[in-house]
Amino acid sequence: MAMSSHSKAIMNSTAVSHTTGHSDNINTGVSKGGAGLSAVPKITAGTPEFRRINRAMVFGGFSVFALLYCIQPLMPVLAAEFSLSPAQSSWVLSISTLTLALSLVISSAVSEKLGRQPLMVFALGLSAFTTVLCAFAHNFEQLLLLRGIMGIALGGMPAVAIAYLGEEIEAKSLGQAIGLYIAGSALGGMLGRLLVAVVTDHFSWRVAMTVMGTAGLYAAWEFWRSLPAARHFKPASQVWGTIAGGLRLHFADGGLTLLFGLAFLLMGCFVSLYNYMGYRLLAAPYGLSQSSVGAISVMYLLGMGSSVWIGRLVDRVGRRGVLWIVMLTMFCGLLLTLFNALPLILLGTAIYTFGFFASHSVASSWVARRATAPKALASAIYLFFYYLGSSLIGSFTGIMWASHGWHGVVAVLGAILSAGLLITLKLRKLEPLAA
Repeated sequence: MAMSSHSKAIMNSTAVSHTTGHSDNINTGVSKGGAGLSAVPKITAGTPEFRRINRAMVFGGFSVFALLYCIQPLMPVLAAEFSLSPAQSSWVLSISTLTLALSLVISSAVSEKLGRQPLMVFALGLSAFTTVLCAFAHNFEQLLLLRGIMGIALGGMPAVAIAYLGEEIEAKSLGQAIGLYIAGSALGGMLGRLLVAVVTDHFSWRVAMTVMGTAGLYAAWEFWRSLPAARHFKPASQVWGTIAGGLRLHFADGGLTLLFGLAFLLMGCFVSLYNYMGYRLLAAPYGLSQSSVGAISVMYLLGMGSSVWIGRLVDRVGRRGVLWIVMLTMFCGLLLTLFNALPLILLGTAIYTFGFFASHSVASSWVARRATAPKALASAIYLFFYYLGSSLIGSFTGIMWASHGWHGVVAVLGAILSAGLLITLKLRKLEPLAA
């Protein structure tokens, strides 16, 4: 991960439709007397229910991305303890993002049958519990198994949470609620890395995982007790058929296919840099502490800022004129990390982070803008490739780190970003859909 910014991929599509394509605006119910339908109002900003939803979503978003990415700064520590290569140790994150990617669409479909709340609470509780169990893993294989289970569980939260918000909150108040969910996700991705790094420095990685898992259990409890009961959920009757039709529809669109491929490349590049930057800075001549390496995640704040800034810029000049520029910015940041001076490495990482989140923001919002119903399924596909790239490219780059050092990492990421830039040039010529 990356940052919860991935929530941006589904933010703009929620109020229109879900994976099943049924209406998000079901707001009627049968009266007790059966005489007719009685309107059930949606939740508005300023009400106690709205505040409860916001509280729940901040805890939920924080927990998901803290638990998912807290393991990233520990890769060098785990490699030393279990006698692993960098590529092998990277699977402790890659297995989670891979299983998360595979479970996204399935979890969305299950929630259409069983309801949003039960699946979200189960997802948060199980992922936190497996994080605690990670602290007691006897070998790396057990750790991978637990992290894989955690990824499957986490698939029941991101897209489902946005679907719940779209159903329960009125349109004019929805942006604020989703914004808080995204903010909680971003904060979790950043603080999860930092907290684990600091605790590991002073105690051990096992204590750090216990602390994170316990915090996740508390967040799951707060989520469960804060989230109001759903009032607008309606179980779908034709889930799998609608999903199959939606998959055919979205992959038939050449523009969406390019954006799905770009998601794979972007996230794979971003995770790879953070995966192996820790190895570089912990070793000579830098010799930074685990806490210092974990603190680099504070640069995610630049990403939060870039997403807001780029959104305003896109409104003025359009996605076609912006996407290639921010991806080129990311490429320039990557080249700066080739220098040996620590200030230049950190500056390059900051520019790279800024460029990634800006690129991801533009690409994910383009999916939401271009996709026809079921829109939420298009965002789920985007996230599938997003996390798949994190897993596959993130681990492959470790082979280059082991054989050719940082120059090998930059060579691979530079080639991948070049392919991404070619995609952006094709997207500039993409014919817009008819109104």
